[in-house]
Amino acid sequence: MEALVALFVLSGSFLLFLGMTKLFHEEIKKSRIDYTQDWQLFCTLMRNELEGARLEKVENNYLYVNKRTPLRFGLSAQGDFRKTNADGRGYQPLIHDLKKAEIVQNEKQIKIVHVFKQGGEHIFYYQFIEE
Repeated sequence: MEALVALFVLSGSFLLFLGMTKLFHEEIKKSRIDYTQDWQLFCTLMRNELEGARLEKVENNYLYVNKRTPLRFGLSAQGDFRKTNADGRGYQPLIHDLKKAEIVQNEKQIKIVHVFKQGGEHIFYYQFIEE
């Protein structure tokens, strides 16, 4: 009888260990998120937002453009890259989970570098058309 109880305890412990291992493996997979889809969506959204817009300036790591109304793009304190009005009001996140974003202007071209919290870096380039 004692052997049977010991067998049940060992079997239960093994199943618990196996379940915890699977759960741990799934969490590791989630932590290695592939941002490819998010990045492609961000690029599409940014191109749509910037198409037909006039580049105003890049200042304090924010991109200012005018597309019928003044707009501002940049990294928020919450770790998302967002679109707001020129005063920073309003809220439309374009991509999440960023550790750092850097915006550089070279004449009519901008470069946006995103560094993700989970690792990895992507660069977005956009050339504004001369008016």
